[in-house]
Amino acid sequence: MGETPCDKTLSAGVAEFKAAYQAWDGTRFSAASELFRQTTTNACASATHFYWLGASEFHVMLQLQHSPGSATNKAAAEKALGAALEALSQAVKLDEKHAESHALIGTLYGMKINGSALRGAWFGPRLVRHRDLAVALGAENPRVHYLIGMCQYHTASTPTAWKEALTTLLAAEKLFETESKHANHTIAPRWGRSSCLTFIGQTYERLGQKVKAAEYFRRALEEHAADHLAKAGLQRVTGNK
Repeated sequence: MGETPCDKTLSAGVAEFKAAYQAWDGTRFSAASELFRQTTTNACASATHFYWLGASEFHVMLQLQHSPGSATNKAAAEKALGAALEALSQAVKLDEKHAESHALIGTLYGMKINGSALRGAWFGPRLVRHRDLAVALGAENPRVHYLIGMCQYHTASTPTAWKEALTTLLAAEKLFETESKHANHTIAPRWGRSSCLTFIGQTYERLGQKVKAAEYFRRALEEHAADHLAKAGLQRVTGNK
Protein backbone atom coordinates (compact mmCIF):
# COMPACT_ATOMS: atom_id res chain seq x y z
CA MET A 1 0.00 0.00 0.00
CA GLY A 2 1.39 3.40 -0.99
CA GLU A 3 1.45 6.62 0.99
CA THR A 4 -1.87 8.34 1.54
CA PRO A 5 -2.18 12.12 0.97
CA CYS A 6 -2.21 12.48 4.76
CA ASP A 7 1.05 10.51 5.03
CA LYS A 8 2.65 12.67 2.37
CA THR A 9 1.61 15.87 4.14
CA LEU A 10 2.95 14.56 7.44
CA SER A 11 6.27 13.61 5.84
CA ALA A 12 6.48 17.04 4.20
CA GLY A 13 5.82 18.67 7.56
CA VAL A 14 8.55 16.66 9.28
CA ALA A 15 11.03 17.56 6.53
CA GLU A 16 10.11 21.25 6.89
CA PHE A 17 10.42 21.00 10.69
CA LYS A 18 13.92 19.50 10.41
CA ALA A 19 15.01 22.27 8.01
CA ALA A 20 13.51 24.91 10.32
CA TYR A 21 15.31 23.44 13.33
CA GLN A 22 18.68 23.42 11.59
CA ALA A 23 18.32 27.03 10.41
CA TRP A 24 16.37 28.13 13.51
CA ASP A 25 13.93 29.73 11.10
CA GLY A 26 10.61 30.88 12.55
CA THR A 27 8.98 31.18 9.14
CA ARG A 28 9.78 27.56 8.38
CA PHE A 29 8.56 26.39 11.80
CA SER A 30 5.28 28.15 11.02
CA ALA A 31 5.18 26.48 7.61
CA ALA A 32 5.69 23.09 9.27
CA SER A 33 2.88 23.89 11.70
CA GLU A 34 0.53 24.65 8.82
CA LEU A 35 1.31 21.31 7.18
CA PHE A 36 0.74 19.44 10.44
CA ARG A 37 -2.47 21.40 11.04
CA GLN A 38 -3.74 20.13 7.68
CA THR A 39 -3.20 16.54 8.80
CA THR A 40 -5.14 17.11 12.03
CA THR A 41 -8.22 18.17 10.10
CA ASN A 42 -8.35 14.90 8.13
CA ALA A 43 -10.06 11.65 9.03
CA CYS A 44 -6.61 10.06 9.38
CA ALA A 45 -5.64 12.38 12.26
CA SER A 46 -3.87 10.55 15.10
CA ALA A 47 -1.83 11.34 18.20
CA THR A 48 1.25 11.46 15.97
CA HIS A 49 -0.22 14.28 13.88
CA PHE A 50 -1.23 16.31 16.93
CA TYR A 51 2.16 15.63 18.55
CA TRP A 52 3.99 17.08 15.55
CA LEU A 53 1.67 20.09 15.46
CA GLY A 54 2.35 20.68 19.15
CA ALA A 55 6.10 20.20 18.73
CA SER A 56 6.24 22.67 15.85
CA GLU A 57 4.20 25.30 17.73
CA PHE A 58 6.50 24.74 20.74
CA HIS A 59 9.45 25.61 18.51
CA VAL A 60 7.64 28.59 16.99
CA MET A 61 7.33 29.83 20.59
CA LEU A 62 11.00 29.15 21.38
CA GLN A 63 12.17 30.86 18.20
CA LEU A 64 10.11 33.94 19.04
CA GLN A 65 11.40 34.01 22.62
CA HIS A 66 15.07 33.43 21.87
CA SER A 67 15.72 35.38 18.70
CA PRO A 68 17.12 38.92 18.52
CA GLY A 69 14.38 41.46 19.13
CA SER A 70 12.29 38.84 20.93
CA ALA A 71 10.84 41.43 23.31
CA THR A 72 8.52 42.48 20.49
CA ASN A 73 7.29 38.91 20.01
CA LYS A 74 5.77 38.27 23.45
CA ALA A 75 2.14 38.14 22.30
CA ALA A 76 2.96 35.89 19.34
CA ALA A 77 4.97 33.57 21.62
CA GLU A 78 2.04 33.30 24.04
CA LYS A 79 -0.26 32.44 21.15
CA ALA A 80 2.12 29.70 19.99
CA LEU A 81 2.35 28.34 23.55
CA GLY A 82 -1.45 28.10 23.69
CA ALA A 83 -1.59 26.39 20.30
CA ALA A 84 1.07 23.90 21.40
CA LEU A 85 -0.82 23.05 24.59
CA GLU A 86 -4.07 22.59 22.68
CA ALA A 87 -2.50 20.25 20.12
CA LEU A 88 -0.56 18.21 22.67
CA SER A 89 -3.60 17.86 24.92
CA GLN A 90 -5.43 16.38 21.94
CA ALA A 91 -2.49 14.03 21.29
CA VAL A 92 -2.69 12.53 24.79
CA LYS A 93 -6.47 12.24 24.52
CA LEU A 94 -5.95 10.09 21.44
CA ASP A 95 -3.02 8.18 22.94
CA GLU A 96 -2.65 8.48 26.70
CA LYS A 97 0.73 6.69 26.49
CA HIS A 98 2.40 9.25 24.21
CA ALA A 99 5.41 10.05 26.39
CA GLU A 100 6.86 12.98 24.42
CA SER A 101 3.51 14.76 24.36
CA HIS A 102 3.24 14.45 28.14
CA ALA A 103 6.82 15.75 28.48
CA LEU A 104 6.11 18.73 26.23
CA ILE A 105 2.93 19.59 28.13
CA GLY A 106 4.83 19.46 31.42
CA THR A 107 7.54 21.70 30.00
CA LEU A 108 5.00 24.24 28.78
CA TYR A 109 3.45 24.41 32.24
CA GLY A 110 6.95 24.82 33.67
CA MET A 111 7.53 27.75 31.34
CA LYS A 112 4.24 29.23 32.46
CA ILE A 113 5.36 28.97 36.09
CA ASN A 114 8.84 30.40 35.41
CA GLY A 115 9.76 30.70 39.07
CA SER A 116 6.47 32.24 40.26
CA ALA A 117 5.07 30.72 43.46
CA LEU A 118 1.55 31.85 42.56
CA ARG A 119 1.67 30.33 39.08
CA GLY A 120 3.36 27.27 40.59
CA ALA A 121 0.40 26.70 42.88
CA TRP A 122 -1.97 26.86 39.90
CA PHE A 123 -0.01 24.98 37.22
CA GLY A 124 2.21 22.81 39.43
CA PRO A 125 -0.16 19.83 39.84
CA ARG A 126 -0.66 19.62 36.05
CA LEU A 127 3.08 19.84 35.50
CA VAL A 128 3.75 17.02 37.98
CA ARG A 129 1.06 14.76 36.50
CA HIS A 130 2.36 15.05 32.94
CA ARG A 131 6.01 14.87 34.02
CA ASP A 132 5.42 11.66 35.97
CA LEU A 133 3.54 10.08 33.08
CA ALA A 134 6.32 11.08 30.67
CA VAL A 135 8.98 9.45 32.84
CA ALA A 136 6.93 6.30 33.37
CA LEU A 137 6.17 5.94 29.66
CA GLY A 138 9.45 7.16 28.17
CA ALA A 139 12.24 6.16 30.54
CA GLU A 140 14.73 5.69 27.67
CA ASN A 141 13.50 8.58 25.51
CA PRO A 142 16.11 11.38 25.34
CA ARG A 143 13.56 14.11 24.54
CA VAL A 144 11.53 13.16 27.62
CA HIS A 145 14.55 13.70 29.87
CA TYR A 146 15.66 16.82 28.00
CA LEU A 147 12.21 18.38 28.29
CA ILE A 148 11.91 17.49 31.96
CA GLY A 149 15.35 19.00 32.56
CA MET A 150 14.29 22.10 30.66
CA CYS A 151 11.18 22.28 32.83
CA GLN A 152 13.29 21.91 35.98
CA TYR A 153 15.58 24.66 34.73
CA HIS A 154 12.65 27.05 34.25
CA THR A 155 11.17 26.34 37.66
CA ALA A 156 14.45 26.21 39.65
CA SER A 157 15.32 29.03 42.03
CA THR A 158 18.06 27.48 44.20
CA PRO A 159 21.44 25.84 43.52
CA THR A 160 20.03 22.50 44.67
CA ALA A 161 17.23 22.74 42.11
CA TRP A 162 19.68 23.76 39.35
CA LYS A 163 21.82 20.70 40.21
CA GLU A 164 18.73 18.50 39.88
CA ALA A 165 18.05 20.02 36.45
CA LEU A 166 21.67 19.40 35.48
CA THR A 167 21.46 15.74 36.50
CA THR A 168 18.38 15.27 34.31
CA LEU A 169 19.93 17.08 31.35
CA LEU A 170 23.16 15.08 31.56
CA ALA A 171 21.09 11.87 31.57
CA ALA A 172 19.32 13.15 28.44
CA GLU A 173 22.68 13.86 26.80
CA LYS A 174 23.67 10.18 27.22
CA LEU A 175 20.35 9.00 25.81
CA PHE A 176 20.73 11.31 22.79
CA GLU A 177 24.15 9.75 22.17
CA THR A 178 22.60 6.27 22.22
CA GLU A 179 19.74 7.37 19.94
CA SER A 180 22.18 8.82 17.38
CA LYS A 181 23.56 5.31 16.78
CA HIS A 182 20.17 3.94 15.74
CA ALA A 183 18.50 4.18 12.33
CA ASN A 184 16.14 7.11 11.94
CA HIS A 185 12.60 6.55 10.65
CA THR A 186 11.41 9.35 8.36
CA ILE A 187 8.76 10.75 10.73
CA ALA A 188 10.36 9.72 14.02
CA PRO A 189 11.34 12.68 16.25
CA ARG A 190 15.09 13.31 16.40
CA TRP A 191 15.15 16.93 17.57
CA GLY A 192 16.51 18.27 20.86
CA ARG A 193 20.12 17.13 21.13
CA SER A 194 21.83 20.47 20.45
CA SER A 195 19.29 22.35 22.58
CA CYS A 196 19.96 19.92 25.43
CA LEU A 197 23.65 20.85 25.25
CA THR A 198 22.69 24.53 25.39
CA PHE A 199 20.58 24.04 28.51
CA ILE A 200 23.41 22.07 30.13
CA GLY A 201 25.63 25.07 29.40
CA GLN A 202 23.09 27.48 30.88
CA THR A 203 22.74 25.34 34.00
CA TYR A 204 26.50 25.16 34.51
CA GLU A 205 26.52 28.95 34.06
CA ARG A 206 23.90 29.40 36.78
CA LEU A 207 26.02 27.21 39.05
CA GLY A 208 29.03 29.44 38.42
CA GLN A 209 30.98 26.81 36.44
CA LYS A 210 31.93 28.99 33.47
CA VAL A 211 34.52 26.65 31.97
CA LYS A 212 32.03 23.77 31.75
CA ALA A 213 29.35 26.17 30.52
CA ALA A 214 31.63 27.37 27.69
CA GLU A 215 32.41 23.75 26.76
CA TYR A 216 28.74 22.91 26.33
CA PHE A 217 27.87 26.14 24.53
CA ARG A 218 30.66 25.39 22.03
CA ARG A 219 29.44 21.83 21.56
CA ALA A 220 25.90 23.09 20.96
CA LEU A 221 27.16 25.51 18.32
CA GLU A 222 29.16 22.77 16.61
CA GLU A 223 25.90 20.89 16.09
CA HIS A 224 23.65 23.89 15.58
CA ALA A 225 25.41 27.06 14.45
CA ALA A 226 22.17 29.08 14.48
CA ASP A 227 21.53 28.56 18.21
CA HIS A 228 21.15 32.13 19.53
CA LEU A 229 21.02 30.99 23.16
CA ALA A 230 24.32 29.14 22.86
CA LYS A 231 25.95 32.09 21.09
CA ALA A 232 24.80 34.54 23.76
CA GLY A 233 25.78 32.14 26.54
CA LEU A 234 29.26 31.66 25.16
CA GLN A 235 29.73 35.42 24.97
CA ARG A 236 28.60 35.81 28.56
CA VAL A 237 30.89 33.19 30.06
CA THR A 238 33.97 34.01 27.99
CA GLY A 239 33.56 37.79 27.71
CA ASN A 240 34.16 37.55 23.94
CA LYS A 241 31.93 39.45 21.54
